[in-house]
Amino acid sequence: MGRGPKLATGDDKRVQETLQGSGEIPRHIAIIMDGNGRWAKQHGMPRIAGHNEGVESVRDTVEACGQLGVQFLTLYAWSTENWKRPQEEVSLLMRLLLKALKDETDRLHTNNVRIKAIGDIAALPQDVQNELLEDIQKTNDNTGLTLTLALSYSGRWDLTQAIKHVAADLKAGKVSEADLNERLIAGYLSTAGTPDPDLLIRTSGEFRISNFLLWQLAYTEIYITKKYWPAFRRDELYDAIRDYQRRERRFGMVSEQVKQDNGRDGYFGRLIRSVTGP
Repeated sequence: MGRGPKLATGDDKRVQETLQGSGEIPRHIAIIMDGNGRWAKQHGMPRIAGHNEGVESVRDTVEACGQLGVQFLTLYAWSTENWKRPQEEVSLLMRLLLKALKDETDRLHTNNVRIKAIGDIAALPQDVQNELLEDIQKTNDNTGLTLTLALSYSGRWDLTQAIKHVAADLKAGKVSEADLNERLIAGYLSTAGTPDPDLLIRTSGEFRISNFLLWQLAYTEIYITKKYWPAFRRDELYDAIRDYQRRERRFGMVSEQVKQDNGRDGYFGRLIRSVTGP
C-alpha cells in the first residue's frame, strides 16, 4: 500500500493550512482540462507540446489535492467527441496517454492514490486498455485520493448506458417501476459509489460543461479560469477552492434555512447527503 502524499513544505504548506482552516475543502473536485492546443499555439509549439505540458498540470494538481485532503478528483481526459479530431493527433494522444499511465502509476501508488476510469473504455486502443486495467488493479487497495480518469466519456453516453441497464432490469423483473427514483438511477451510472462533485473547475475561460457528468453536476459549484490547462498549477487550484469556500450551497432552499439548519443530522445535512452521497 502507498505511504501517502508527499507533504507540502514552506510557503505552500502555510497556504494549505490556511485553506484547511478557513472553510470546507471540497470532497470531490472535477476538472475539464481545456486549452492544451491553444496554449501550444500561443507559445509557437505543436499541439502535442501542449498535451505534454498538460501532464505536468495533472501531476501537480493530483499531488496538491492529496495533500489538502480532497477525497475524489475526476479529470475529463478524453471525450467521445475527441475521436473526431485528426487521426494523427488522436494517435499521438493515445501514445501520450499510454506513456503517462506507465510513467505516473508508481508515483501515484506510492502516494496512496487509487486509480479508476469511467467511459467507453473498450473504444481505447488495446494496449491502453491493458495498461489502464493493470494500473487500476495495482492501486485498488489504496485508501487516499481516488483519481478517476474520464476516458472516451460523455454525459449523454453515461445516461444512455444507464437507461439501457435500467430497461433490461425492468424487463427481467429485477426492479419495478415503483423502485425508480434518483438514488436508484444514480446507481446505474458509471460514477456509482462516488459522491457528486462539489466543485467543477474549467480552464480556458469557456462557459460550458461540454457533455461532462450531466447528471452528477446538478448542484455542483462551477469555477471558470481563463488559464489554459498547461498553465494550471496548484496556485490556481487554491484560488478555485477559496472561491468555493465563499459560496453558500443552498440546494434549492433559502439562505435563512441553511443558516438555521446546517448540522449534518438536520434536514439540510440529510439533503446534502441525498444529493452528493454519504
